[in-house]
Amino acid sequence: MAIVSTGITERGIKADFFQKLGEFGKTAHYEKLTTRIPSTTKSERYAFLGSVPQVREWGTGRKAKGLHSESYDVDSLKYEATLEVDRDEIEDDQTGQIMVRVRELAERAARHKDYLIGQLLIYGATAGYNSYDGVPFFGATHDSGDSGVQDNDLAPAAVAASAPTAAEFRTALATAIATLLAFKDDQAEPMSMSASGLVCVVPPSMLITASEAVNATLVSTGGTNILSGAAKLIAFPWLTTATTFYLLKTDVSVRPFIFQDRKPIEFTALTENSEEGFKRDKFLYGIRARYCVTYGYWQYAVRNVFTQGE
Repeated sequence: MAIVSTGITERGIKADFFQKLGEFGKTAHYEKLTTRIPSTTKSERYAFLGSVPQVREWGTGRKAKGLHSESYDVDSLKYEATLEVDRDEIEDDQTGQIMVRVRELAERAARHKDYLIGQLLIYGATAGYNSYDGVPFFGATHDSGDSGVQDNDLAPAAVAASAPTAAEFRTALATAIATLLAFKDDQAEPMSMSASGLVCVVPPSMLITASEAVNATLVSTGGTNILSGAAKLIAFPWLTTATTFYLLKTDVSVRPFIFQDRKPIEFTALTENSEEGFKRDKFLYGIRARYCVTYGYWQYAVRNVFTQGE
């Protein structure tokens, strides 16, 4: 049924929205950075039970080993975004501007989970933004079972300028990689077996420097760049601190972040047959979804905060 004489239909708007949602979703980063957990209840309990036992020689038979139990509950949150459009605006829209706004809504929806990851990164060292072990996700006091105290919040050497150079970035990245590979689980066993699947998340202001640091085959002094290709780069527009970047490991079963997927995005159009359309001449186009993005394993994430020298 046509909304108005423009030929736009509710079915057509909905189809266009989900087409654009799929297109924008292909360039979103959350699927690479999160472990997706389907959810069927209001709240999910994540029982991070430490690591499985190390493989041993059979000897006299099986030796069952209990797990170090740590868990936390995560509630699914409800999200929405709604456009209100005056009916007259639709009747007078000869250039397709309403459809443009609906497509922009699809882009917002597709980028929202990336935005949430950005907030988790920004506030990851703040009290209350805790990992499963009860301390801030980025911090110097992670301690579980036999792991010993471990630190994933690094302070590379001071930089002379307001932001690091490519050489300074490479030095910090090398330290971050070595630190990440040294993290141990609750049985004092290494968490990471290889330096694969690494992703550097940087603010836009650091992207060119980081690209030079990890993509160039030669360094400015003429030698070989041994860190060339060591990590993929992602620039998050929500990161605005020019002296902070993050190193994440993503080719693991439980990634640094968890995407708790309760209800996928729904799109609803309320037009002339709705109460709003009849009483107020207002058409509503809205989305609704339930999900949550939260922290996974801190052992697969390192924050790097450069300090400024004199």
